[in-house]
Amino acid sequence: MRVLVCGGAGYIGSNMTAMLRAEGHESVVFDNLSKGHKSAIGDTEFVKGDLSDSQLLIETLEKYNIDAVMHFAAFIEVGESVQAPLKYYRNNLSCTENLLSAMETAGVKKFVFSSTAAVYGVPENVPITEDSPTAPINPYGQTKLDVEKMCHYQNRAGKLAFASLRYFNTCGAGKNATLGEDHQPESHLIPLTIQAAMGKHNDIKIYGTDYDTPDGTCIRDYIHIDDLCRAHLLALNKLQAKKELICNLGNGKGYSVREVIETVRKVTGKKFKIVETERRPGDSPILTADPTKAKSELGWKIEKPDLEEMVSTAWQWHSNHPDGYPD
Repeated sequence: MRVLVCGGAGYIGSNMTAMLRAEGHESVVFDNLSKGHKSAIGDTEFVKGDLSDSQLLIETLEKYNIDAVMHFAAFIEVGESVQAPLKYYRNNLSCTENLLSAMETAGVKKFVFSSTAAVYGVPENVPITEDSPTAPINPYGQTKLDVEKMCHYQNRAGKLAFASLRYFNTCGAGKNATLGEDHQPESHLIPLTIQAAMGKHNDIKIYGTDYDTPDGTCIRDYIHIDDLCRAHLLALNKLQAKKELICNLGNGKGYSVREVIETVRKVTGKKFKIVETERRPGDSPILTADPTKAKSELGWKIEKPDLEEMVSTAWQWHSNHPDGYPD
């Protein structure tokens, strides 16, 4: 297929673009480069543009005869979404409505959407299934859920076939550790801890050590970027037969904050300062996925479930790119 990858120069988008090409699909990256890195996509066909530009979207979809769209162009910082909710509604919701409208105009019906476990808010039970109540507690999660609803109604109107994939914690570096995580600012635990190991930060903080977990720190579900992208390929192929699909993407098991930090220490061989501080508001003790549906409906198999391998690929990328991507 010819796939338009929106946000394709970002962390997940660039890995997805590489995997699409490796599997014989033609990909076109559409990105405004506000968060992404053009050097991460090599010689892939590239259109610099914003999802607010309806005309450019329609022209791009028609010019490249696009068969399907994958959307990774959301803002993702939970804390920022609380401080600047309209920024998130504008980019994550309004711009996605613009993209779906352009797709409708151009006659493109297949859509794979990068969603999030944040749609569940603070869950009553773990592991989390797709039938768990959706109750976002921040604008980031709410905008993702609102896009899912929008897609659902477009689907009911016969204008869209879509897959919404709800991520837990994506990590590691893909394409043989050549495509890594380079966010500004960085807020994810594994790259932050690696940066502490590299001496880029004075310490790594643990927010709360008195949770009802084996070591007192929060437990989260981590998934390697290669496994995540493989699920997107399977979902894209599934849209030939299925018109609406919602799946959790996670390992199905969790690792504590302290386990992640100790794994980074082991992999890097570096010592760094750990600071234990107060809990953050809204942090749940345990958030893990039940990935049964993705496995049964997509035929998805998790190939890299081990935390040490996830950290090792991330460390390899950061070691080779100490200052991130050159652009």
